[in-house]
Amino acid sequence: MVKKRTKTRTHAGANKPKAAIQANDGNPRSMVIRVGAGEVGPSVSQLVRDMRLVMEPNTAARLKERKSNKLRDYTTMAGPLGVTHLLLFSKSESGNTNLRLAKSPRGPTLHFRVEKYSLCKDIQRAQKHPITGGPEYHTAPLLVMNNFTSTQTATTPSATNPVPKHLEALTTTMFQSLFPPISPAATPLTSIRRVLLLNRVPDPSDPNAYIIQFRHYAITTKSVRKDVPRSLRRLDRATRDAKHRGLPNLGRLEDAADYLLDPEADTGAGGYTSASETEIETDAEVEVLETTRKVLNRKEKQRAAAAAAADGSSKTPNVRSSVEKKAVKLVELGPRMTLRLQKVEEGLCGGKVMWHERISKSADEVRAMDKMWEGRRQEKEERKRVQRENVERKKKEKDELRKKGQEVSESEEGEEMDVDSEGDEWDSEGLEGDDVEEDEDEEMADGGR
Repeated sequence: MVKKRTKTRTHAGANKPKAAIQANDGNPRSMVIRVGAGEVGPSVSQLVRDMRLVMEPNTAARLKERKSNKLRDYTTMAGPLGVTHLLLFSKSESGNTNLRLAKSPRGPTLHFRVEKYSLCKDIQRAQKHPITGGPEYHTAPLLVMNNFTSTQTATTPSATNPVPKHLEALTTTMFQSLFPPISPAATPLTSIRRVLLLNRVPDPSDPNAYIIQFRHYAITTKSVRKDVPRSLRRLDRATRDAKHRGLPNLGRLEDAADYLLDPEADTGAGGYTSASETEIETDAEVEVLETTRKVLNRKEKQRAAAAAAADGSSKTPNVRSSVEKKAVKLVELGPRMTLRLQKVEEGLCGGKVMWHERISKSADEVRAMDKMWEGRRQEKEERKRVQRENVERKKKEKDELRKKGQEVSESEEGEEMDVDSEGDEWDSEGLEGDDVEEDEDEEMADGGR
């Protein structure tokens, strides 16, 4: 009898129960979204894919956007999937690339303009030995932030408004919450394979500008062996790495000592001392404790016990540990961006503007803006109250009809859900690309400061 064919490639694990999504494990999760799937261009689309690599592993790596998607489509799934942050890339009509960093589900939202950026492929082309995808992306990167809190007390006259101190702290908290916290005592060093560097730099032409440089590096380590001569270490690397470099050509030399003593000579050995390949002595050296642990056999345990008895210690070690020196080197992975903070909003891509770079308001305008938003909040609460009353009333009517033995039509059940869904007031147009400079008049009406 012919055995029935079982599909394993396209139906692998089809009969097995799917693993439950760990949405409440405490780790932040993100979505990197390309706004306007067919309008941003190939460069911004590639930048979105590169940013998803940076946010690995707690991100939607295979997210597919559509041109018709709205902000509510993503926020609806953010709750069940445990998504805490949204990174929205868009392109304005004037050609500017914008980035919005939003905290789900109620904000705040930081608006950045991407002034300059380089893709991962551009960074790799400029390197002699680039590092591509590997185990580095299995764990979250180490976040390093520099100069995020300004020490400037007085501002010079400029075209922009200085960022208040409490908004500087808010920006710092937003970036820190993108990645899970690291405990120095509990986190193993081997799990830290990448570094995300955010450096705030001053702008000579505008002292009040809030500009952040975005850099992404991979951490590589080498064992330091200073007891071995440098020339022998170089020859040992050439022997072990024969696939790329191989042994040097010593046919023109009379003695092998000429190669060991003069590696810069024109004998094919000069490639080992090129500036692109950093020597161990020029890298940062750190001491790593207990990197090599070996289980002791019976004889070694007896010798260790005898040594411990001679020293007067009653403890017998089971393992042998050593301190090893490592040379640490950073290799850039990309992407590389220069971000300029444009606006800070309270809500999720829609709400009261807490700060605007180019728009300022007087005290009377600020009070009028607060009054307007308070009125909107009261209207929303009243609308929700009426909707709850309508839901309760329809439930009672439906229960009375069922008690009388009458059937409830599907339209009546659908009306109940429609009325309840109207209370979720998300900004459905929040995913349209906008340019901050072109919308100054609109921002004044929305309450930009």
